[in-house]
Amino acid sequence: MRKNLIDHLSQYADYHRDPRNIRTHFVGVPMIMLAVTVLLSRPAWTVGGLPLSLALLAALASCLFYFRLDTRYGATMALVLAAMLAVGQWLAGQATALWLGAGMGLFVVGWVIQFVGHHYEGRKPAFVDDLVGLLIGPLFVAAELGFTLGLRKEVRQQIEARSGPVRLRPQPAVAGV
Repeated sequence: MRKNLIDHLSQYADYHRDPRNIRTHFVGVPMIMLAVTVLLSRPAWTVGGLPLSLALLAALASCLFYFRLDTRYGATMALVLAAMLAVGQWLAGQATALWLGAGMGLFVVGWVIQFVGHHYEGRKPAFVDDLVGLLIGPLFVAAELGFTLGLRKEVRQQIEARSGPVRLRPQPAVAGV
């Protein structure tokens, strides 16, 4: 059975109910996305005046996946990926040290931020159990940003009906306090 938007976002949300974890994802996930885009932007071949790279192919495949789930989120993710492709292509045209340093630096720092968030959550990242979580993570961040802005309330309600509301993870009691 093919999963729909709510299936994917709810499964991902199961690993992300602590607001501190979600906040770290607002920073870490875009950093990782940009890092991967930067690193996959080299080498690039010019075909009909358009730079063709693994970054472009990965972005197109990702956009097809997102559009299949939801047209509005697909369009949002296409815009985000287009901006990242522009930055990635620019960095790929710079000196190797700058290109590689930016890509690797963003990647490492982004993952450190992610693991701090999952420390708050008390759960491993979703992709550990399902690699599709690597594609759903950016979509989840876009959805959560929209929810914060009051958008797509029906999507939020369906996710919370399955995964529960966003809440602080209860901290263990400290002995003697």
